[in-house]
Amino acid sequence: MKTTKRLDAALNKLYTAFHNNTLNPECCIHCAVGNICDNTDSWKYLSDDHGSFRLNYIGLVHEKLGRKFHGYSPSELLKTEAAFLKGCGYKLPLNYKNAKPKNPTSKDTTFKGLCAAVAFLCSLDGIDNVMDFYPLYKSETAPLQLETIV
Repeated sequence: MKTTKRLDAALNKLYTAFHNNTLNPECCIHCAVGNICDNTDSWKYLSDDHGSFRLNYIGLVHEKLGRKFHGYSPSELLKTEAAFLKGCGYKLPLNYKNAKPKNPTSKDTTFKGLCAAVAFLCSLDGIDNVMDFYPLYKSETAPLQLETIV
């Protein structure tokens, strides 16, 4: 499957963070977008609320100027982070009142968030979800019959 350069870079960073147990939805440096942005928190200044789709003044200026951060526009970064957080089980935007997962850094929680973020990133580039394994199991022929061992 052919992917874009920005998607390849983002997937590599996200998969690495997941396997190194450094994917953390409550840390702006180690969340999905924090990892895509090389573990910096500069992206958090594009919005006033973690998990919000709404760009603030700074985000709007960057968006209108056509600026890209690691290949993504400010609005694409915010939507990616929102997809990740929703996948982890958060109610957005993040605050002390809204629902959140019991164990935000568990492998199960971060894997669900990773899947949601990857699906969104793939959709941005018009690419089939690279984590969707169902097509691998589809068969145009009848399913194989397993013989019983007597």
